Amino acid sequence: MGVGFYPSPAGSSPLKIAVAQINTTVGDFAGNAGRIRSAIDAARAAGAALVVTPELALSGYPPEDLLFRDDFCDQCAQELMRLAAHAPEIAVVVGHPHREGRVRYNAASVLRGGAIEAIYFKQHLPNYNVFDEKRYFATGNRPCVFEAGGRRIALTICEDLWFPQPAAQAKAAGAELLLSINASPYHRNKLAERYQVMGARVKETGLPLLYVHWVGGQDELVFDGASFAFHGDGPLGYQGESFREAVDILDFEGSRLAGPVAPPLTEEETIYRALETGVRDYVEKNRFPGVLVGLSGGIDSALVAAICADALGPERVHAVMMPSDYTAPMSIEDAREMARLMGLQYTEIPIRPVFDAFRLQLAPAFAGRPEDATEENLQARTRGTLLMALSNKFGWLVVSTGNKSEMATGYATLYGDMAGGYALIKDVAKTLVYRLANWRNTRGRVIPQRVIDRAPSAELRPGQTDQDSLPPYELLDAVVERYMERDMDPEAIMALGYDAEAVRRVVHLIRVNEYKRRQAPPGVRITPRGFGKDWRYPITSGFRPKV
Repeated sequence: MGVGFYPSPAGSSPLKIAVAQINTTVGDFAGNAGRIRSAIDAARAAGAALVVTPELALSGYPPEDLLFRDDFCDQCAQELMRLAAHAPEIAVVVGHPHREGRVRYNAASVLRGGAIEAIYFKQHLPNYNVFDEKRYFATGNRPCVFEAGGRRIALTICEDLWFPQPAAQAKAAGAELLLSINASPYHRNKLAERYQVMGARVKETGLPLLYVHWVGGQDELVFDGASFAFHGDGPLGYQGESFREAVDILDFEGSRLAGPVAPPLTEEETIYRALETGVRDYVEKNRFPGVLVGLSGGIDSALVAAICADALGPERVHAVMMPSDYTAPMSIEDAREMARLMGLQYTEIPIRPVFDAFRLQLAPAFAGRPEDATEENLQARTRGTLLMALSNKFGWLVVSTGNKSEMATGYATLYGDMAGGYALIKDVAKTLVYRLANWRNTRGRVIPQRVIDRAPSAELRPGQTDQDSLPPYELLDAVVERYMERDMDPEAIMALGYDAEAVRRVVHLIRVNEYKRRQAPPGVRITPRGFGKDWRYPITSGFRPKV
């Protein structure tokens, strides 16, 4: 075993490469190895000489602080050796953590002949947005070029090829192909970003490039698959499917990599599939029997219910309508219609008796004070209590229905509509909610048009609409995107022509509601910056933005 250049035999011949775009689970070494073995078997049957798995495929990604445990790394190493024994005549690239004493590396090994033939250590460790790899790993500094089918292949890991140096280093070491294994979390337009950066490496080196990617969900992160390859002269030669496991076979001859080319997806379909993948894997990998959704008759819960039904099957989605005295009859009618159209398990539990009991109990303490938002929030908390009781009794995961616009501004009730175990659309702005609902209906109507067309309302008081408390969503979402996702100062946002008072108001609401967001469940990240791992603002702060 070593790191460096592994010379090829004289001559070369066409090479079949198997791209193992697989979905693994953090810490499930046996299960992950089983998926890799299945990929090896499929590759062997197709006549491939090389199988490539994604970054940290054997351990799952990201392992986070499990990496501090010696037994975690040791169990992974044991499983790696068992994998090597499964592929005596075929080369297999496997991503895994590697421990040497107290030092750990993000590594990839070439398995062949029942042993580890070569090992590579990642040279560039991302430490931004959702990434904190410098917390766990040391950096490598040497290329790894190995032989397969008479061709010299350079092994790199994800962030390495976002910089020119590792690619240039690999070419200098005699590489004929740049191979990059990846676990690159999805966000909107991420594939285009990968094309741009990887295309630059191809142009700089003149070498073909194969990008092998992970697929699946891990807590709030989703990985979209969509592995791809560029010919040495630049054009796309292979494009794997998005959000689907697959073992694709590529032919590498000369400087060309040829394989199947999946058709592109629309932005709405890509986002919808990301949300499906996130909730499906969270439910399946954590072994929940089903999910529970508070179906209000509004657009947010409608979209959440539709995604859950598509991801898990309608028989595993339990919808509960919890009407109050302020619930419009059309809301109840629409909730019933949605449950029918989607085939959901449906229950109605009026909250009036429980709400009245809360008010009666609190009456002495509230004596002399008028009703206000307290009573509105108490209705939401009544619903949250009922949902969590059902969750406790039946084991169903409560999927909350708050969107990013609400998370940003605090337009949500802590321990009420924020209650639950997974916040599916917490990174989906309200304007995008409507786009996704309309797109879903093009596949078959499941959301009544009236739900999409009517003004959104929490229905916690007579005649209430969201715009009583918030700016119009088109304006709100534009300000949130610029302030929160792009880190633009309020003055810069105003300079773009946005109403100054609205900007001040939105920024203020974002600032004062951090305490709520810290208590929100995890949910799928679909933007370059979500309210999760990559949003790290203090709750207690004296800072005030300059406006």
